Amino acid sequence: MKIILVVGARPNFVKISPLIKAIKKHNNTSHQSINYVLVHTGQHYDPFMSDTFFQSLEIPQPHFNLGIGSGTHAEQVGHTMIAFEKILKSEKPDWVVVVGDVNATLACSVTAKKEQVKVCHIEAGLRSGDIKMPEEINRLVTDRLSDLLLTPDQISTNNLQREGTDPSRIKMVGNIMIDSLNHALETARTLDLNEIIKRNSTITLDSHFEPENYALITLHRPSNVDLQKDLTKIVTFLSKNAAKEIPLVWPVHPRTLKNLTKFELLEKLKMNPNIFLLKPLSYFDMLKLNSTAKVVITDSGGLQEECTVLGTPCLTMRFNTERPITLQERGGTSTLVGTDLDKLEIAFKKALRQKRSPHIPELWDGQTADRCLQSLIETHSQK
Repeated sequence: MKIILVVGARPNFVKISPLIKAIKKHNNTSHQSINYVLVHTGQHYDPFMSDTFFQSLEIPQPHFNLGIGSGTHAEQVGHTMIAFEKILKSEKPDWVVVVGDVNATLACSVTAKKEQVKVCHIEAGLRSGDIKMPEEINRLVTDRLSDLLLTPDQISTNNLQREGTDPSRIKMVGNIMIDSLNHALETARTLDLNEIIKRNSTITLDSHFEPENYALITLHRPSNVDLQKDLTKIVTFLSKNAAKEIPLVWPVHPRTLKNLTKFELLEKLKMNPNIFLLKPLSYFDMLKLNSTAKVVITDSGGLQEECTVLGTPCLTMRFNTERPITLQERGGTSTLVGTDLDKLEIAFKKALRQKRSPHIPELWDGQTADRCLQSLIETHSQK
């Protein structure tokens, strides 16, 4: 069996690494080896957003790097489809495996089906119900086209069944991102917090951190960072309210950095001695920060999942989530606060008093990649 594995952005790297390890393990113990081709579309092309993750997650160099780069959604999808079609014609795979919900996921699944190549979607069935989110469109289209849908939880499985997906195409396998977390956590916990802060800081630091006495901030979604009035409100809250309660550590996404600079907000943050702006972090550094933070403020889907497993209180600056299993009412640690800063402040002060309460959903056991690969092998043998 020959498969193409597609990655495009940092969340994909975390999910594909365990699958590559599972394939290598299979090939070492089975007479029927699996030939895989790794394709990096280059949606995240900045070294901080790509190269460091490949290195820390032990992902081999991709066989193909499409170098798509930034652009509008249509530009990214269109350029990816054109380049990926050529790879499909030359490599002639049996399957294309896509993960998550980025533009590369959509583009490569559509192109594969047009070339009559079967598609397997890892992390299928996630739904926010918000069609205004580009990722929701990517999820809906990819799941509609996929021949094998591997879901992280029962909620996602139920979503697909309600949409009329043939149950024989659905397999609940667990959350593959937690495989990476379990593999890396012991090493991440040995890292020195102050060394991470100083090594990645955008300015020279003299401050010393106390373990478990800081809040971790990550923001990158257009709904939070693209409009000046919204980003200004968030920056004002962080500088005038949150930073008075506890030090804030903020690894700044390139998109967010560009807008902080454009809206003349960056210097305001740099002048606050209790706000520590960092470059984008490696996977291990970020995991260390999450594992010891008092609270996380984020708009990231993956961090909601990590916080749930680690027990870190998580305030999600969105009005909905495609990962409802992470919400507090379902046993997780995430609270949706949207962009209501009054609600955020109340939830923030409450979270500072909370104790860590880890929650491990069903099949989030670090063995998901093995189940993904086994499902793929079994499905392929039936066709």
